[in-house]
Amino acid sequence: MLFVVLMGGPGAGKGTQARKLQESLGIPQVASGDLFREHLNNETELGKLAHRYIDMGELVPDDVTFEMVRERLLYQDCARGAILDGFPRTTAQAEALDSFLSEMQDPVIIAPNIHLPSEVLLRRLSGRLTCKKCGHVFHIEFGPPEVPGICDFDGSPLYQREDDNEQTQRRRIQVYYDQTTPLLNYYRRRELLVEINGDQPMEAVHRDLVEAIHNAIEVNATN
Repeated sequence: MLFVVLMGGPGAGKGTQARKLQESLGIPQVASGDLFREHLNNETELGKLAHRYIDMGELVPDDVTFEMVRERLLYQDCARGAILDGFPRTTAQAEALDSFLSEMQDPVIIAPNIHLPSEVLLRRLSGRLTCKKCGHVFHIEFGPPEVPGICDFDGSPLYQREDDNEQTQRRRIQVYYDQTTPLLNYYRRRELLVEINGDQPMEAVHRDLVEAIHNAIEVNATN
């Protein structure tokens, strides 16, 4: 099986690359954000448990998050592996994942990190514009609408969400680095971390990711 932990800061294009890898590698993208929304919307037991912590303004414990991921990895479509997107976020989650996968004798074989300078991440995040009606997201610099301030799809006005301003996004980037540095070091010590240059065209990033994963598969096969 092929388990890939895909990492990258907010605005690095991690979700887009995970979806492209899903097509290239034939294994599913397992996004922790999607799992949270699914459990909360369906009011599952795990969703209700997570909601209690959210209502109290507390972080959802690692074990609750891990259980959502563990359940998903037992689905039949993950029989050949998965691209983990947004999980793990802490070393405790990474250790729990390793323990679970070791039971199947199929460890994580690579942890690519799509790296971008913080100022580039900030430019990507703080220039977003959202359609008030359909929710489609544009970008002032990287994906502008055909008519400034107007959605290409339904003609509705675009606006900048309050949490898309520069100050908020700068804080978001800093929080990400503070939380993720120990995780990067965890995978670096295990010689699984591969840095991918995210400051290049999307197809070039995808090409580098596929090449790195195939190299990891070859190394894993010889061990």
